[in-house]
Amino acid sequence: MAVVGIIMGSDSDLPVMHQCAQVCEDFHLAYDLAIVSAHRTPHRMVTYAETAHQRGLRVIVAGAGGAAHLPGMVAALTPLPVIGVPIASPHLQGVDALYSMVQMPKGIPVATVAIGNATNAGLLAVQILACGDGDLLKRIQTYRQNLTQQVLEKQERLSQQGWRAYLNP
Repeated sequence: MAVVGIIMGSDSDLPVMHQCAQVCEDFHLAYDLAIVSAHRTPHRMVTYAETAHQRGLRVIVAGAGGAAHLPGMVAALTPLPVIGVPIASPHLQGVDALYSMVQMPKGIPVATVAIGNATNAGLLAVQILACGDGDLLKRIQTYRQNLTQQVLEKQERLSQQGWRAYLNP
C-alpha cells in the first residue's frame, strides 16, 4: 500500500517529479504517482486529497508550475502533510510557483522545497515517515553519512590533485 502520494498538475512536470519517485524507490517506500490538475480536474483533486489518508497515504508531494495552486489546495483538503515542489515555467522560471507555495495563509501549511528539487521533497517525505519508523530512521542516517563521506572523498581528491586537475579529469 502506498504511503507517499506524488502528484503533479501535468505530465510536463514528470521530468522533475520522477526524482521524488526515485527517492521513494531508493528507500523502499511504496508510492502512487498521479496527474491531478487543480484547474483541469478539480473534482479529481478534491477526491484525491480528501480520501488520501483513508487510502493509507501518510504524506503528499505535489509539484506544480505557474499559478501552482495544486499543493495549497490539496493541503486545504487533507489532514496529511503536503510538500510542494515548484516547477520552473518558461516565463518566470518557477519563481511564481515558489511564491504561490510559500505564501499560504496561516493554518494551511505547505512545506516547500527549492524550484525543481523533487529529490529534496522525497527526502523530506522520508524524514517525516521516519519519525515513526526506526528502520527508516536508520536508513536516512546512513544516507546522510554517505553524503558526508562523498564530500570528504572529494576534498581529499581536490587536495591531492589541485583545482586544475580536479576540474579537468
